[in-house]
Amino acid sequence: MRRNAGLFVGISLLSGFGSSAMSLVAGVWILDLTGSTSLAALAGLCVYAPVLAGPWLGGLLDRVPRRPLVIAVNLLLAAALLALLTVRGPDQTWLIFAVSCAYGISYVLIDAGETALLPSALSPTELGGVNGWRSSAQEGMKLVAPLVGAGLYAWRGGHAVVVLSAVMPVLVALLYAVLRLRRTPPDRPARHGGGPRTGLVALFGERATRLPVVLAAVSIAMSGFTTAAVYAMVVTELRLPSTFLGVLASAQGAGSIVGGLFVGRIISRLGPVAVGVAGTALFAVGCLARCLPWWPATLAGAAVAGVGLPWTLVAAVTAVQTHTPPALLGRVSATANTAMFGPLVAAIPLGSAAVHLGARPPLVAATVICLTAATATKPASVLRDRRSASLDTV
Repeated sequence: MRRNAGLFVGISLLSGFGSSAMSLVAGVWILDLTGSTSLAALAGLCVYAPVLAGPWLGGLLDRVPRRPLVIAVNLLLAAALLALLTVRGPDQTWLIFAVSCAYGISYVLIDAGETALLPSALSPTELGGVNGWRSSAQEGMKLVAPLVGAGLYAWRGGHAVVVLSAVMPVLVALLYAVLRLRRTPPDRPARHGGGPRTGLVALFGERATRLPVVLAAVSIAMSGFTTAAVYAMVVTELRLPSTFLGVLASAQGAGSIVGGLFVGRIISRLGPVAVGVAGTALFAVGCLARCLPWWPATLAGAAVAGVGLPWTLVAAVTAVQTHTPPALLGRVSATANTAMFGPLVAAIPLGSAAVHLGARPPLVAATVICLTAATATKPASVLRDRRSASLDTV
């Protein structure tokens, strides 16, 4: 089991490095080729938009063997990236957009596939811990990979970053190939119907999965909603240079790394619902701290929010893995990803509009919404989840 745990953490490191490096460089490359900031921003939209198709894409993972599919998707992603070696000028910009879309589709399939494969490779008591380690690995790569990607782009150009990024999914495919799956899930889904409705019913029909996923969705949406407010708070209210945003990002990333290292133990003791509530409350505290007219409080708020946000995500993913029938785990995982990250599509532009009221109102609104979601979770649900976690540990 420890071997498989190490492989999954290695997969997160490699995939996180490749995607983080390429996601930054894609926008910079388009900006250099076209001179258009709006076109450069669309590259990010191409990556995140396919998450809305999660309920449909996830069904594929329940109809074919999951490990071969995930391996194939990684290899196809590497091939798609290599197509960017033909980009020479503005006329080939469409290729960068096309590959960004391919990245987005692969994210949905690979992330849901990995979530579905974990219960086949690890014991139930290990899921929370490994999910936390994976979260820390991904957050660590978000700190390192953009710097490496930007440096390599400045030194050798976009093609060098393409080659580096294309190597990552090939290595990931090799790690998937050597996993030891002790409990192989069935290749065909049980008779629960088909289509996206099946995933929605399985996800939201069960309290044990519904509550953590809703809490994660609220917290992640509010993180997007407050992005513009944080920018305004730093530049307008605190009158700090825009480079301080990089310091805040590092503080939040450090909080995420630290929080991910021990969240698994807390889930084992208290259960996913209680950890989801705690993570949502911590994110609310982080938003409130960033309202204060003192830069150390803003920095501390970023670190606290960095702990809370991954807690909600890890709790939701662990709940889905633990309480979903194996035959439906692919589509339910993809549906959960859509439920958690889909609201960002609306939350980010709404936050950009709300910041015209000032920097603090969106942060206060996010605090109220997160605390309301956390307190609306019935104490009985948290106690029931805690008892279930204690029985699983025994």
